[in-house]
Amino acid sequence: MKEIKTELLALDVGKVKENEPLASHTTIKIGGPAALFIEPSSIEKLQKVMGVIKKHGINWRAIGRGSNLLVSDKGIDGVVIKLGAGINGLEINGTEITVGGGYSLVSLATLISRKGLSGLEFASGIPGSVGGAVYMNAGAHGSDISKVLTKAHILFADGTMEWLSNTEMDFSYRTSVLQKKRPGIVVEAVFQLSEGNREEIVALMQKNKDYRKVTQPWNYPCAGSIFRNPLPNFAGKLIESAGLKGHRIGGAEISTMHGNFIVNAGNATANDVLALIDHVKDTIFNLYGVKMETEVEIIGRK
Repeated sequence: MKEIKTELLALDVGKVKENEPLASHTTIKIGGPAALFIEPSSIEKLQKVMGVIKKHGINWRAIGRGSNLLVSDKGIDGVVIKLGAGINGLEINGTEITVGGGYSLVSLATLISRKGLSGLEFASGIPGSVGGAVYMNAGAHGSDISKVLTKAHILFADGTMEWLSNTEMDFSYRTSVLQKKRPGIVVEAVFQLSEGNREEIVALMQKNKDYRKVTQPWNYPCAGSIFRNPLPNFAGKLIESAGLKGHRIGGAEISTMHGNFIVNAGNATANDVLALIDHVKDTIFNLYGVKMETEVEIIGRK
């Protein structure tokens, strides 16, 4: 990795670090080191990074603000690309906005609401980046990214960039084409919003935010919802009805506030969380015959 690091530093692509602890870059505060950690300073520099990755045939993955992510205690081989400063531009053109993949979704929703633009009220309190939200079609309160996204600018592993329409993104529940068929990085997204009453939009944003505060454990490090809802059932209700709220393995605990959240209650490891996930899966299947699937993305060395 030293040779690749030297090459990237020579290209002045942004921050480049070896063996960077990913616990510092995930909302659950868990994760071993990335062999090489890069935070590109612009979309153009990100393209250069991808060129070097392709040249050397290295494994890679992109992260945003590290929510909805559980990284192995052993860390990640290859390259981790973090989208942050430098890939967080914002352009507002009437009711259409173009925003960088590294922009905070919460910050975007808050800013847009104050301008009287409606469509992102559901995103109040979703602690991810715009890129991550598009990648997984994040949603809440009966809406999701697919309802407002017009197109997304994607950087693919071969170094090419392409704008994909909403249809081409092939959105479904917490999923997009980027997870299913065409791995890539969301560098920009275009959202079509609508004009609304500023006071009403801000009030709804606050209502959604307050609801999350009283129903979800954001006072502890966590990764967001752990399981997909096995519709027509809801993961949190199944876990609660099974009497699993508060169940703890090591430093990982099923939240006493919401059954579909696992919190880092103190020095939790990824293995603690994985053991708790397996316990939930086994319990729910044995009790109700329902197979639980994780929504949180689990990555890294086995």
